[in-house]
Amino acid sequence: MTKTFMSGLLLAAAALAASAQERFPAKPITLIVPFAPGGIADVTARAVAEAMGKTLGQTVVVDNRPSAGSIVASQAVASARPDGHTLLLMTNANAVSVGLFKKLPYDTLKDLQPISTLGTFDLGIVVPASSPFKTLPELLRHAKAHPGELKTGTIAVGSTQHLSAKLFETVAGISLLTVPYKGSPAVLMALRSGEIEVAMEIVGPMLSQLQSGQIRALAVTGAQRNAALPDVPTVQQAGLPAYDVTSWNAIAAPAGTPPATVDALQRAIAGAVADPSVRTRLEGLGMRLQASTPAQARELLARDVQRWGAVIRDAKIQPE
Repeated sequence: MTKTFMSGLLLAAAALAASAQERFPAKPITLIVPFAPGGIADVTARAVAEAMGKTLGQTVVVDNRPSAGSIVASQAVASARPDGHTLLLMTNANAVSVGLFKKLPYDTLKDLQPISTLGTFDLGIVVPASSPFKTLPELLRHAKAHPGELKTGTIAVGSTQHLSAKLFETVAGISLLTVPYKGSPAVLMALRSGEIEVAMEIVGPMLSQLQSGQIRALAVTGAQRNAALPDVPTVQQAGLPAYDVTSWNAIAAPAGTPPATVDALQRAIAGAVADPSVRTRLEGLGMRLQASTPAQARELLARDVQRWGAVIRDAKIQPE
């Protein structure tokens, strides 16, 4: 075997190895979700993952790793090999965690590469069906006349719902008695039993009770009316033009993921978000679907890190 022939074989082997390394995806992709199965984030992840898998030609497996502040899931992705095969369902909880915890085991803005948003969720300001408050201005007038007395339920301290209520106080110039609960079902139970007078909660989990008339939405928190509740005004339309809050989901990869891989993932995500079956499933939960570029997703994350950090400081919430 000649030296020239051996050199040719080595070059061919090297080319094949390089090709295998560059091929994406080379194996199933894992999408790590920082919430338990069954919730709206999990449902979103599974719908998008299935559609992405069809485009990419590889299965996208959902791996649920719930924890406070999405830390466990985020650390797993931040420390994963940056080859596009390990992804994170990122939410605004990632932005909130920066201000809520003294030290995270990763740098949210440096160690994670946002790829695309999936969409946004409105929150609703909700009262029992028997409430004397028929409009948001009525509730605001009462709150201003009785500072610190209006019992308002949210999920845990530091959650998007809790911080949205705190921001609402600041923008409206009112003081509420905020009562935290372990989860959305507990908030709704407290609302229906009269334990609290108003709740701040994501619209999706409340839709069935809103549509059946068991509870009533005074306003939604985004800049646009929610398609599932077209007759409910936004907080801005109800008199607070400076208030605009939405919860969001996105998909991120470890920092350092090759640009070509990020582009391939972004195209797959955009295709999934545009898929009619995905849209039907998720818009029925009150989600407003919208893919983005990686730059737009990163800008959203950075903006929310600053915004919620200021809310946490103003609310005098001590970092854990």
